[in-house]
Amino acid sequence: QVQLVESGGGFVQPGGSLRLSCAASSGNIFRFNTMGWYRQHPGQQRELVATIDSGYMTNYVDSVKGRFTLSRDNAKNTIYLQMSSLKPEDTGVYYCNVEAEMFVAGKLRADTYWGQGTQVTVSS
Repeated sequence: QVQLVESGGGFVQPGGSLRLSCAASSGNIFRFNTMGWYRQHPGQQRELVATIDSGYMTNYVDSVKGRFTLSRDNAKNTIYLQMSSLKPEDTGVYYCNVEAEMFVAGKLRADTYWGQGTQVTVSS
């Protein structure tokens, strides 16, 4: 019931910037809770990059602190990840992740949804 549309990935040289966007369709969703980005390096497990809750509190993995900024527009159900001072080790597939609540049989139920992923490549 939730579709996530990601955009903004691409190729950039070290030191460059990119901005990722993830727009969530609302449908029958009562509310969106924590939203964020994860990434997966080739041959490795998916790892958390940054999250933002409904109160705009953010959490970042140590390796991106001071370089990445996650923001949220609740009116558009969209999050933005501004990535600056990019490094080759930031290369990977970035996945949007959203927790959403909806009424099921009269009760609120929370589920987690994933986007299809967008490639970010940082290389000279």
